[in-house]
Amino acid sequence: MKDTLRREIERFATVYHVEESGDTVRFYVQPIDFEGLRTFLENIATDYDVKVQFKFGEFVIELKKHRERIWINLALLIATFASTTIMGAGMFEKFDLIGGLTYSVAIMFVLGFHEMGHYIFARRWGMKTSLPYFIPFPSLIGTLGAVIRHRGRIPSRKALFDVGVSGPLFGIFASILVTYVGLKMKFEPTYKGEATLMLGTPPLFDLIAKLAGFNGYYIHPVAFAGWVGMFVTFLNLIPVGQLDGGHVLRAMIGERAEIVYRIIPIILIALGIVTNSSIWLFWGFITMFFAMQKHPKPMVDEPIDLKRYAVGILTFALGLSCFTPNPFVVTKG
Repeated sequence: MKDTLRREIERFATVYHVEESGDTVRFYVQPIDFEGLRTFLENIATDYDVKVQFKFGEFVIELKKHRERIWINLALLIATFASTTIMGAGMFEKFDLIGGLTYSVAIMFVLGFHEMGHYIFARRWGMKTSLPYFIPFPSLIGTLGAVIRHRGRIPSRKALFDVGVSGPLFGIFASILVTYVGLKMKFEPTYKGEATLMLGTPPLFDLIAKLAGFNGYYIHPVAFAGWVGMFVTFLNLIPVGQLDGGHVLRAMIGERAEIVYRIIPIILIALGIVTNSSIWLFWGFITMFFAMQKHPKPMVDEPIDLKRYAVGILTFALGLSCFTPNPFVVTKG
């Protein structure tokens, strides 16, 4: 490994000292071609953890062979399954553990299916990506969702589009399925007559309710998992920066997407003011931060084909069908 890497680095820099410790190699160099060296390090970042330092007048490149720690994914999966089960059980009368398990399976299926969409298409494009990391959290939902990590540069705008759009489309499919099943299940709330959390339902949820013949007032936690999936899908499709919607828009219209990125936070803040919703105010400021970060440029920055444009437009339309201006309203029984 050391000799091969040295030969590659010497195309762009003079290597005058090498240190090797376990699976880590440090190269002390005098750069000749900064741009070429930067591009080379970006390209090998799919297989190595790259660290560049300038200390005591010396330019040091530290490379460590990247190793996936699957046990972390597994530990987080188990912890998230436990947290969603506990929170789900609390939605039932007398803390129903079996009911909690049904909710846990539903919410993790929705969130996991979204991330697996990204994973499958990233692998198809030869991109290095991790398995999903689920995030346990003692909230109403029981989790903060799931994420996967991509390593290295994006091959092309087509790859950026496919990876960006696949998660939301997989997520919408899972949300529709879970919502329909959940609306067919009977449910009575834990606390009658006290404060109740009312959900604003998006058009897609209302359509599924009609198809399922649902005419009740309270929804089963499994249906709530489907509602969460739709809400998360809409948030992910907000066309800003590193969100899925930002990736899809960047692939569709190129660098002009940066203009849209700067407008979206203003729209969300205005929406928060008009609807008196802290959620949209919060996301307005969050997306403002995302908009300040320039989107990474794909290696091949050429326009996508018309079929992908059509899929992109359809995906954004489906995202809008998951939107509700007032997601949460607490009322007194």
